[in-house]
Amino acid sequence: MNILLLGSGGREHAIAYKISQSSLCEQLFIAPGNAGTDACGKNVDLKVDDFSAIRKFVLGHDVQMVVVGPEAPLVAGIADYFADDPKLRHVMVIGPGSKGAQLEGSKDFAKAFMQRHNIPTAQYRTFTRDTLSDGIEFLSTLQAPYVLKADGLAGGKGVLIVPTLAEAERELRSMLEDAKFGDASSKVVVEQFLSGIELSVFVLTDGQHYLLLPSAKDYKRIGEGDTGLNTGGMGSVSPVPFADKEFMKKVEERIVKRTIRGLIKEEIPYKGFIFVGLMNVAGDPYVIEYNVRMGDPETESVFPRIKSDVVELFQHTWHGTLDQSDISIDSRTAACVMMVAQGYPEHYEKGKAIHGLENFDGEGVPGEKPLVFHCGTKTDAQGQVLTNGGRVICVTCFANTLPEALLKSYQSADLIQWEGKYMRRDIGQDLLKLMV
Repeated sequence: MNILLLGSGGREHAIAYKISQSSLCEQLFIAPGNAGTDACGKNVDLKVDDFSAIRKFVLGHDVQMVVVGPEAPLVAGIADYFADDPKLRHVMVIGPGSKGAQLEGSKDFAKAFMQRHNIPTAQYRTFTRDTLSDGIEFLSTLQAPYVLKADGLAGGKGVLIVPTLAEAERELRSMLEDAKFGDASSKVVVEQFLSGIELSVFVLTDGQHYLLLPSAKDYKRIGEGDTGLNTGGMGSVSPVPFADKEFMKKVEERIVKRTIRGLIKEEIPYKGFIFVGLMNVAGDPYVIEYNVRMGDPETESVFPRIKSDVVELFQHTWHGTLDQSDISIDSRTAACVMMVAQGYPEHYEKGKAIHGLENFDGEGVPGEKPLVFHCGTKTDAQGQVLTNGGRVICVTCFANTLPEALLKSYQSADLIQWEGKYMRRDIGQDLLKLMV
């Protein structure tokens, strides 16, 4: 079949890598893609939010499946757009409709959903500009640090964790009165800070049944030791060592099953991924947030571990038959190291020539060759690969142990260079300390 994958980042490159391996995929299109995804299929110049242009392309190229990478088109209702069009409703869209996408599109909706279905999460309240004084009063009932979340999508930058009450009050005013994050912060969720270790759990669901994908841990801060500004993610590892059978049983019983039952009870159709951001608090899982797509850069360490045909899994997702399928996972550890542009996540320059990619010519095979995933790249008229984003390229390597996987990934990442390249050198080190 012909498949269209929407997106342009490292997540989409990793998904494209697995789709291209499927015997069910005749032609893969990636819109808009990047300099790396072109090796997995054909890049096409489409914007992920231009539904009419996507419609025209799908009909003109006999596309039978659309896999949605980023959250914005899901929240905007691309699945509903296809379902409401008689000429498109046969197309298998992997991603929830706009109602289900509110699990990510609205922090307030997600927290209320968790409360309704007894899903463990932090104590919270939601405030608007009109209830700002109530919000300041609520802050005084909490202990430092303080967590403030813009209700809507804010490009991964809408969550603040601040150390003092005075700073929390200032930030709440800035979000509500000064629209610090635009319309996304017209409502702000203020919640109790959970102390523990973060991890991500991924679920593929047809709305009734589900499959658990490998767990992962990513690293959001720009600086080593988890310091500095939040980024889109500086690396990831999978699996997470402390997410053993006992812990994952708690996750499945207390969170995953209750989430699926909640969707069914509220009559919310859902065909796609649920990304559950968790905090391990003294051995018990609490939900920090939901996302309605795969994470980035977690996908770059999770998807290569999937040995099953992902297109076949997507077909079961669409047809509501995931209970008739299984998923095979590589037991080894995958480690992903992200390389970014100088100045990221603030001001950075694009268009820097990238050198060393020739060291990775040929298709990577997990455990044999490093996997190089492009995140923000483009190719010029002469075929030179250039930087085209803040997060530029990541490398994923496999090994039997986490230290080995990390060593291989860093050795590989050192072979890729451009002016101003930066990467954290401590990915996974916190987990190694726990394993001692």
